[in-house]
Amino acid sequence: MNQVDFVVIGSGVAGLSLSLKLAEHGSVAIITKRQAIDSNTAWAQGGVACVTSVEDSFDLHIADTLAAGAGLCDREAVRTIVSEGPTAVRDLMRIGVQFDERILEDGQRELDLGREGGHSKRRVLHYHDTTGREIEQRLLEAVTKHPGIRILDNHMGVDLITTGKLGYTTEDRVIGVYVLNEASGNVQTIRSDRVILATGGCGKAYLYTTNPDIATGDGVAMAWRAGAAVANMEFIQFHPTCLFHPEQKSFLISEAVRGEGGKLVDASGREFMAKYHKLGALAPRDIVARAIDAEMKRTGAKCMYIDITHQPASFLIERFPNIYETCKGVGIDITMQPIPIVPAAHYQCGGVKTDLEGATTLRGLFAVGEVACTGLHGANRLASNSLLEALVLANRCSNALLKPKYASYQQVFELPEWRPGHAQDVDEVVVIYHNWDEIRRLMWDYVGIVRTKKRLLRASTRLRNLQREIQDFYWDFRVTTDLLELRSLCTVASLIVDSALARQESRGLHFTLDHPTTDDTRFLKDTILRRY
Repeated sequence: MNQVDFVVIGSGVAGLSLSLKLAEHGSVAIITKRQAIDSNTAWAQGGVACVTSVEDSFDLHIADTLAAGAGLCDREAVRTIVSEGPTAVRDLMRIGVQFDERILEDGQRELDLGREGGHSKRRVLHYHDTTGREIEQRLLEAVTKHPGIRILDNHMGVDLITTGKLGYTTEDRVIGVYVLNEASGNVQTIRSDRVILATGGCGKAYLYTTNPDIATGDGVAMAWRAGAAVANMEFIQFHPTCLFHPEQKSFLISEAVRGEGGKLVDASGREFMAKYHKLGALAPRDIVARAIDAEMKRTGAKCMYIDITHQPASFLIERFPNIYETCKGVGIDITMQPIPIVPAAHYQCGGVKTDLEGATTLRGLFAVGEVACTGLHGANRLASNSLLEALVLANRCSNALLKPKYASYQQVFELPEWRPGHAQDVDEVVVIYHNWDEIRRLMWDYVGIVRTKKRLLRASTRLRNLQREIQDFYWDFRVTTDLLELRSLCTVASLIVDSALARQESRGLHFTLDHPTTDDTRFLKDTILRRY
């Protein structure tokens, strides 16, 4: 049994930046189920929303965030995260993260700020259109050099170990985690009183997503099974503009393209967003996604388009090199042709319920980044607030974990080793893949951008059956990464459906035809679920 001061599960911006700070005060193990570079962060194109311009202000950023969140944002969380953003960004720049700059007439340089949907000012710091990759690489370089941090690649969290599960009568708390070593197939026991989830979101619960394959909701599922509260899982953000092409099914066309003047048009070149929102193509994401979905259904078209051909080719190639090269690789020249796009599952606005120090409702368990629900996003995330939240909460959580109230538990616990019993190797992998595909298809068809109670109930019934099948499979066979991801997907899909059924109104990202209006009298509150 290994013992460390801090276990961080996940290797995105939240997990890596948190680990760097914690390593100054104790031993850190980072658990990552693929290579450390494989994270949602590395796929982020847009940037970090942060007030750095004299033309901007905290109050404006706060107002934009509250407007996008459709009444459900926690005002204290919004003000705290927005106001602490500049400090977090400076920390990034100190370890070598670069952001694009522009040269002024007097030869001075300043940050080249982008604008995205829902923002009243240019405030998005970016590095071309690969901001996430730049941040991830620089953080990873710093982490790998630190002697106090051990990265366990190709390891996946199986379950949290709690005193309650072990039969202790003391306060229920996390005291360790079981981790699958994919190379050996063995499950290891890691002892720690401070376990931090930084596992990202659950985009792979849907058939079409902008997320990488690792986004299977593992952190939310682990926290749920351990008894931590989960909040607002009905609010799944669909990014309006995913490239529509059979060879690039998960490629995001950054919101920054619209921020630089990209127009949303149909196949004939007609703009359509003006009839849906006064901000047109720069409306909040929930509105733009529903508008594109509505236009596709109204016309029978398979996709809509972004047209930014009015901008100079040199500007587009310099500002969006990744998008330009990717589209060019499938025969689309964005300097001369509109880009075909469709909405796709993108971001989980709910998650494991935490306070502003990352503490969950289960002692010893913390969560930061997309896996957590701090109250910042409310019913709909404002573009590029996600990296901001991850950075600020990593700072706040690292400071909190050093407080006496979160110190290592003094009682000695004997943690049992993992016992596979009579479990055998999986003999029919096709069953796992079939159930995986079924979950993603039913979530797309029944729990998508526009919902109905009838569709949600159908999804709920089938997911309950799938949960039983997967649970039997889990106990009968040795655990594998594929099996564990399937279990996570089914769990988070069920949480999304249960939360959506509980919210009998339309608000932000949750839109139901049965209750198309917002009901502040009954539903101006979080949807909290907890397994007892």
